[in-house]
Amino acid sequence: MHDPVRATDTLANERTYLAYIRTALAFIAFGFVIARFALFAREFSMLAHAPHPEAGLSVTFGTAMAIFGIVVALLGAWRYARTDRGLREGKVVALAGLTGYAVSLFVVAIGAVVAIALVAYR
Repeated sequence: MHDPVRATDTLANERTYLAYIRTALAFIAFGFVIARFALFAREFSMLAHAPHPEAGLSVTFGTAMAIFGIVVALLGAWRYARTDRGLREGKVVALAGLTGYAVSLFVVAIGAVVAIALVAYR
């Protein structure tokens, strides 16, 4: 027989799920801001009477960020359900190391692209 599920464990799982959702929303919002940066840059160049910059990179990157936000939300839902099932079965379900590394590398890549774009835009 399994130990009963403790409220603290269930609530911790829910807090973790909410952290995934907040992170997903942040990626989606950040993607929207990046995609709209091209519009801001175009308006700014019109005021400065400068050539209009191309919108391709910021729209593509912003869309990729929004899609990554959706992936994070789905990962969070999957983790929540898997952990909840594990709690009910009396098991501890850890995140696979490869998943953690993959997500971290993707976030590092996003940071690198943003940094390079900011340096190039100066």
